[in-house]
Amino acid sequence: MTTAPSTTTDEAPQPAAPAPSRSSWAPLRPLILRLHFYAGVLVAPFLLVAAVTGLLYAGSFQAEKLVYDHELTVPVGERKLPIGEQVTAARKAHPEGTVSAVRPSPEAGATTRVMLSGVPGVGEGHTLAVFVDPYTAKVRGSLEQYGSTGALPLRTWIDEFHRDLHLGESGRLYSELAASWLWVISAGGLVLWFSRRRALRKVRGVKGRRRTLGLHGSVGVWAAAGFFFLSATGLTWSAYAGANIDELRTSLGQATPSVSAAAGGEHSGHGAAAGQAGDAAHGVGLDKVLAAARAEGLGDPVEIVPPADAGSAYVVKQVQRSWPTKQDAVAIDPASGEATDVLRFEDHPVLAKLTRWGIDLHTGILFGLVNQIALMLLALSLILLIVWGCRMWWQRGRGTAFGRPIPRGAWQQVPPQILVPLLAGVAVLGYFLPLFGIPLAAFLAVDILLGEIAHRRGRRSYGAPAA
Repeated sequence: MTTAPSTTTDEAPQPAAPAPSRSSWAPLRPLILRLHFYAGVLVAPFLLVAAVTGLLYAGSFQAEKLVYDHELTVPVGERKLPIGEQVTAARKAHPEGTVSAVRPSPEAGATTRVMLSGVPGVGEGHTLAVFVDPYTAKVRGSLEQYGSTGALPLRTWIDEFHRDLHLGESGRLYSELAASWLWVISAGGLVLWFSRRRALRKVRGVKGRRRTLGLHGSVGVWAAAGFFFLSATGLTWSAYAGANIDELRTSLGQATPSVSAAAGGEHSGHGAAAGQAGDAAHGVGLDKVLAAARAEGLGDPVEIVPPADAGSAYVVKQVQRSWPTKQDAVAIDPASGEATDVLRFEDHPVLAKLTRWGIDLHTGILFGLVNQIALMLLALSLILLIVWGCRMWWQRGRGTAFGRPIPRGAWQQVPPQILVPLLAGVAVLGYFLPLFGIPLAAFLAVDILLGEIAHRRGRRSYGAPAA
């Protein structure tokens, strides 16, 4: 480093005037660079799988409409038949299992879905959806269905691939690992990008590694907010971090409420066995139950859940999760046909609403096609960032091999007043996000071990500057 000649001893300290601001940042940049590099290298395969499968899932909603058009739509008729008649037609075609829910045709030209549980050959947690023409009661077909959004086989397969790679609960660890680290990598990239001089961020007129770095950084900056959102919302229903979030919400009184399914009153249970088991024709019947729900203000689309036992009520709930969200629910006594409990979405706690909207935005439901296109662009951006990141690593080795890793030991240069709070914050995050904390602790342990081995052998730490 060159310094201007000083004429007096008093002038010597003056060039060091900006040192406090630089000294607080300068030791952190190598540490963040090393974290960003290694997190990118080690987590990139998981992020790449999540991005590719997420891209497919975002497109599966529109694909589902095309593939299952025969089951989902019918010619518009003059008048829709009673729900009970439609369910009877479905039961004649599929007497197996029991009726677990009914979704009446929500709009002109849409079929009614009768969901059957306990059907042989249908996966655990899935139902068999029987599609009925609401105008003729003709069965249009039946398909296996999963989840509250009514995913059919194509979307279900992609959804499970994105969530757990079809490996069950153990497979969910991959997606939680990706979600736990995506925001960390994004935050590190933002810090590194904005700490660079403006001239080094240019893409036009530069070649080689600088151009790749420019593309990587520019796209990363624009997509960072989306990555933070995907990471946060993905963690809300993950295996371990999701459980911690649910526990925190419950402790704050922000858990998602549910309507009481107890029939209630002195007539509780009377008339509940008016129909045969599994045909959903309990008490006053589906049509009067739906009419009672309409009287309480529940508009389409709705789902009717039959009583689980003699002491339970019908539950009718709105299932529109696109904007504006319709999530009201009402319990209807099967004996009297009167509402025994009403739950409005507007009365849900704030965090419960935010969780609902966040998950629906993450899955591409909240704003429909626009939402799905935005998710596809984010997934494509993440794929490109991973490709460019690997290319930069290769170019760091001058295009003949992957370059040297970032030198270790950067943490030793961080002042204690910054390092201690930083470590405390990381420890807290690691506790609430185990798939962030455990891999980080494992990396640090291995890195320290390798550094100690290299030190004992008298070798210089890899990546150290050449003499």
